[in-house]
Amino acid sequence: MKITFVSLFLVSCALVTIDAQARDTRHKFDVAPVLEKYADRLEGVAFYFGNTAPKATRTMGEFQSSKKTNAFNKSDQKACEWALLSALLSFKQRALNEGGNAVVAMWSNYKKNRFESDTQFECGAGGLMAGVTIKGTVALIE
Repeated sequence: MKITFVSLFLVSCALVTIDAQARDTRHKFDVAPVLEKYADRLEGVAFYFGNTAPKATRTMGEFQSSKKTNAFNKSDQKACEWALLSALLSFKQRALNEGGNAVVAMWSNYKKNRFESDTQFECGAGGLMAGVTIKGTVALIE
């Protein structure tokens, strides 16, 4: 009896773990709250999703940032926003290194699926991890 109970318990734990890891829910969240909440950390570089940027005086190339974060015990939105912040911080450093002050024409490329929006980004969230892939062009704007 004890062996049967332990076996059933272990099998159910394994199934719950497999289900938690297998989830890959795609979400679209607004960019503005992240830009506003972390403005002090992003200061020095402007970020423009979609076609919202002013005309660039010079571009330094298109780059990509893929970031993941621990989603355990976080809402999908909070985990996705944290992953986006991490990607934006990568872009900030790249822009500064390249002599730019902005990243323009930004778009999501999660699992190589292009999603363009002036106001939103796409994120994948599972039971344990959440992640974003963002592409954008480093630029110098006036």
